[in-house]
Amino acid sequence: FGVTWSAAMAMAARQERGDGGERELGRYRSPLVSRYSSPEMAFNFSDLKKFNTWRRLWLYLASAEKELGLPITQEQLQEMESNLENIDFKMAAEEERKLRHDVMAHVHTFAHCCPNAAAIIHLGATSCYVGDNTDLIVLRDGFDILLPKLARVISRLADFAQKHADLPTLGFTHYQPAQLTTVGKRCCLWLQDLCMDLRNLERAQKELRFRGVKGTTGTQASFLQLFEGDHSKVEELDRLVTEMAGFKQTYLVTGQTYSRKVDIDSLAVLSSLGATVHKICTDIRLLANLKEMEEPFEKDQIGSSAMPYKRNPMRSERCCSLARHLMVLLMDPLQTAAVQWFERTLDDSANRRICLAESFLTADIILSTLQNITEGLVIYPKVIERHIRHELPFMATENIIMAMVKAGENRQDCHERIRVLSQQAAAVVKQEGGDNDLISRIQDDAYFSPIHGQLEALLNPISFVGCAPQQVTRFLVQEVRPLLVHYASQMELKVELEL
Repeated sequence: FGVTWSAAMAMAARQERGDGGERELGRYRSPLVSRYSSPEMAFNFSDLKKFNTWRRLWLYLASAEKELGLPITQEQLQEMESNLENIDFKMAAEEERKLRHDVMAHVHTFAHCCPNAAAIIHLGATSCYVGDNTDLIVLRDGFDILLPKLARVISRLADFAQKHADLPTLGFTHYQPAQLTTVGKRCCLWLQDLCMDLRNLERAQKELRFRGVKGTTGTQASFLQLFEGDHSKVEELDRLVTEMAGFKQTYLVTGQTYSRKVDIDSLAVLSSLGATVHKICTDIRLLANLKEMEEPFEKDQIGSSAMPYKRNPMRSERCCSLARHLMVLLMDPLQTAAVQWFERTLDDSANRRICLAESFLTADIILSTLQNITEGLVIYPKVIERHIRHELPFMATENIIMAMVKAGENRQDCHERIRVLSQQAAAVVKQEGGDNDLISRIQDDAYFSPIHGQLEALLNPISFVGCAPQQVTRFLVQEVRPLLVHYASQMELKVELEL
């Protein structure tokens, strides 16, 4: 039932001699990347992007230092620029094993292919110049990937809500049948939360700033020394590098790192998105149980290995599963920010390598999956209608009483007769498993003869949904559609899930 350690080592040795695919199967791989994530988000958190960005940041720094008068030549800058993507990862790994310092390992590796520029690479900087600034770039770019995906989900659901704005359905409170709503109005409840998430993600991205060039404890002392006490040049250096990196603002004060509360703000909006998606997909799962709604189901898809008839809502279940992971990841930056001592401690590093990437990867997967769901949602109006017919007679009793009063009957007498008939009908439903026959009982009772001709109108489901259809139209026009204007050019992309 298990594999012994020696057997595992033998398997690993065989795999090492095999091709790359076999070697990968012999070690753990995060399913966030190996199974689910989009190529663009996986690349965003890749070593290739990270270390390439480090080199670009070193080039930005050297370029700005040259512009402000430091003795750096154009030939040195050209040498750096021509080797931005010429990264010897094997050499970098060997250097890191020797130095136990990832940034210095890559400084040496970059210097090896840029011998003329070696002396000015990383000049005046600390490790967080490349580490933290790269993280901020990656967070910014991660939001760029997520925002159009979230906008597409909102767009698909907005179309769905508009299409079914006036289709009555049972409302549920406490997961018990309640007053009718419409399929479109319920969808607008999901949309409202998603629109809040879109605004939150936009705000979080907009508020990201650049760490810039701040030195070892945030005082910029090394740069002030390089520029021989000229504070204006230090400030201009910070501005130039920030601009080259594509940011409009820098954090004016930092310790060695930017405040770890920035990570909290970024991951908090993703965690909140996770809560939204979990609620939406739970609703879909419950509606699937009622057979009122289904997510897309492929022609050859198998719902159960034992029960061939099953059509399980596996995409929605996946979203719920991953959303739980996304929600709890917020605890990492909360605790990291709380335990940073003075200007910085390194116990943030290993944790951030995991939680930042996993939060964005998980949010990316959830949104891709939810887009796929919303592009193929199926509803079954006849099933919805049957459920309404089963519950509506009880809900219609107040309307029936009001109609009887208008016909000249006493409200209290009518209430008592309705109460007795309702209890009898409820007994049929609960004790005998029969259908709700309250309306038949009312039709058979001569007391209610003044309104027998009105019963069909009194039981029209659309008369029980209130302003729901109008609310849908107003909400979509005033709040939802305007949010999507910015993403209009990115709306057409569809999602096909491989798994």
